[in-house]
Amino acid sequence: MSQRGSLRGLFPLLVIAAVAGAGFTLAKYREDTRTSEPPVASSEDATRSPMRKIWDWLWRDPEDKQAQNHLAEVPKTTEASESTNEIVVDFVDGTTKEEFDELEKQWGVDLELADQAEGRDSAITVGKYDGNPSAEDALFQKIQENPKVEVAERLVNYQASFVPNDPSYKLQWNLKLIGMEKAWDISRGKGVTVAILDTGISRVPDLGGTKFAKGHNFVDEDSDTEDDNGHGTHVAGTVAQTTDNAIGVAGVAFEATLMPVKVLDHFGTGTSARIADAIRWSADHGAKVLNLSLGGGLRSKVLANAIAYARGKGAVVVCAAGNTGRGAIQYPAAYPGTIAVGAVGPSGLRAPYSSYGKSLTLVAPGGDKRNGDEGGILQDGIVGPEFKNDAYLSMQGTSMATPHVSGVAALLFSEGAKSPSQVEAALIAGAEPLNGSWSEEYGYGLLNAPRSLAALKGVKALASMETVDESALAASLNPRGAAQLHVAEGASETSAQRSPLPGWKPFAIATGLLAFVLLSLRRQERPGLFNVLFHPAFLPAMVLSGTGLFFLAQFVPEGAHAAFVSPLPDWLANIFFGRGKLANPLVYSAAPALAVALLARFWKPVAPLAGGVAIGFAGILAYSAWAKAPALAWLPFTALAVPWLVVNSVLCLLLARALIRKEAR
Repeated sequence: MSQRGSLRGLFPLLVIAAVAGAGFTLAKYREDTRTSEPPVASSEDATRSPMRKIWDWLWRDPEDKQAQNHLAEVPKTTEASESTNEIVVDFVDGTTKEEFDELEKQWGVDLELADQAEGRDSAITVGKYDGNPSAEDALFQKIQENPKVEVAERLVNYQASFVPNDPSYKLQWNLKLIGMEKAWDISRGKGVTVAILDTGISRVPDLGGTKFAKGHNFVDEDSDTEDDNGHGTHVAGTVAQTTDNAIGVAGVAFEATLMPVKVLDHFGTGTSARIADAIRWSADHGAKVLNLSLGGGLRSKVLANAIAYARGKGAVVVCAAGNTGRGAIQYPAAYPGTIAVGAVGPSGLRAPYSSYGKSLTLVAPGGDKRNGDEGGILQDGIVGPEFKNDAYLSMQGTSMATPHVSGVAALLFSEGAKSPSQVEAALIAGAEPLNGSWSEEYGYGLLNAPRSLAALKGVKALASMETVDESALAASLNPRGAAQLHVAEGASETSAQRSPLPGWKPFAIATGLLAFVLLSLRRQERPGLFNVLFHPAFLPAMVLSGTGLFFLAQFVPEGAHAAFVSPLPDWLANIFFGRGKLANPLVYSAAPALAVALLARFWKPVAPLAGGVAIGFAGILAYSAWAKAPALAWLPFTALAVPWLVVNSVLCLLLARALIRKEAR
């Protein structure tokens, strides 16, 4: 390649950059001229998109966020409560009643022996004081300074935790792991309806005392919601198995009401349209918690809109993160407005099958049966050829983790949570951190029921402040919250549909494919790998086409993502088809690379750039086939979308091979 040819080859790259800038301007114009806006807390907020709020929050002065200043108001979980106006004073052993009667006059406290028989020797006394907060500390200090006093402190009340009498409760390590015995002393989910969107629910014996609301069968379009698979019954048991009935096992929110909503057939499969209808129906019929122990790798705008609708009706949508074991949360869990739940085993470590990633909210017990059934989640289910016989089954999966969170969400609603944001903020504030404040592997940590119930008090106190909206509340409870937390009420269509940036993986794939292409050429036709890869026109085109400048994402405002940090197919889709749409198969194909290659046919200096585009497209299409994202319009099933991506990736390779070979001659 001549130097002159190389310089001329850079000209089309400048054209691409100009188009990118135009695309950014168009995308920004579309965003600024949207007619519908999410709920806001102030007139100033109304001028900013939800993602712009996130951008501003990330670069905020920590002292500017009023809700952040009230973080200390969130109470920490305690195992006991302090009694108001009551004190316990432990005198030196042998102190007589006459002696402490004289002292109590000086202190203004009426003290009596805690135990009239044994207390004479121990000299432990209890009493009441006026409870004036301003004088309280001085009073305790004055009492403590007396040489006859060993300890003076507020009286603490303890109570026995509720332990159900279900005989197999002892095998439910999962309920103990999330602290259910302490949580049951506070709330049991009474008055809250939890919709189970699954394969249906069979009324097995250990659901005999559980309340049910009328459900619906979206598979057969009738009212028969019996389970013909077994999955839904097991999930329902975790939420609200009849508890303390001296048979079987226990459930998380056993006083809640179950709503059976059948969206999956006897094979355990369902469609996005069916599930979206069911989400809307459940929210319209009074469900406050929607449990979706289901998912897949492809996006659906219809489903995302249904989730936003349910959230707008005041319902929490809890979804399984997926069982791929990979770093990508499946849909619908990956949508904003959901709680994405991963799984841990009895050890509290991530289960090997559990999906993880940037959309993960928290983890809950999902089971790990590598060492036997005792590591699974035990509930009453159904078995047999026709699924008519009940049996206690040990199962594992993020499907099993999800109903733990749904159950605790019901406890929070029952305890007085007023909105989905309050429930989510309490769940996250109460989660037990497992790898710092947040991580892709564990989200905000392990579900902890009593801690979340305790945190709810602070959540409600903060939410009652007129100047703090609930998204700011969630951010204050977790400093990383604004970037990762699914709490933005009415999240915009733009933010709901933008998938996480693919990062360096498509580039690595493209580099490997380039090496393969070069090896397929005859020696006399084969240029050196680095000569091709680091050509001043080839490398930028390959990077922009396959990955975008993803490494600059943290420095670029949301509105510029389409033009700068996303792969070429993404921002082409944004320019020509609009943001928030399903990806058009034309841009996720060999067509754009072919268009640039045709230009190279008539203008040879463009060949290096065209080769870079072809290899970059081959990389991003191969990566998309592997990651099963994004969803392609008109190709809703893996059987169609994945082959499309694979075939077009191969076509891009053949195109790149022809361009590189032609340039080598």
